[in-house]
Amino acid sequence: MVLDMRPMLRGEVERIAINYMLTPELPMGVTSDSDAHVEGFVTDEAGYMRLSLTATVSYHTECARCLELVGGEFAVTLERTVAAEGTLTEQQLEENVDEYAVIEDGTLDLDETIREELLLSFPMRIFCSEDCPGLCPKCGKPRRLGDCGCPTFEPDPRLAILKTLFDKDEEENQ
Repeated sequence: MVLDMRPMLRGEVERIAINYMLTPELPMGVTSDSDAHVEGFVTDEAGYMRLSLTATVSYHTECARCLELVGGEFAVTLERTVAAEGTLTEQQLEENVDEYAVIEDGTLDLDETIREELLLSFPMRIFCSEDCPGLCPKCGKPRRLGDCGCPTFEPDPRLAILKTLFDKDEEENQ
């Protein structure tokens, strides 16, 4: 969404409401059935302009431990100081890139900033539950369904030669 900031810059309004849908960019392996809902406002308090908004998106992905389908809603809050073009130096913008939203030609473009914030803030790993036990490394059965019967002890393969020595000793003693 490109927000027309000219009425606020002229002092005609002190608040501009934001409410629209945005097609989000999500991490690989994560899908969404609908667009992200973006809601918020820009306020002007004696020349100090502040952008405050929340983007909410529903998602579907696999649990990082057991691969079960997981769905939910993810929300990210975005707070920025709004500055007119030319009021900040290049150095200020580079050092504080996440603190400012810059008005260019009387408009404020929100889409790319929101997409970037959603992508960077999205959790890297999502679980079906906090205590998800995952999958059995031998047979792949989900551990939450119960014991699969696979042995839980696996000797270190580097020490497997020692097992053959013990087996020989047992054969000789019999």
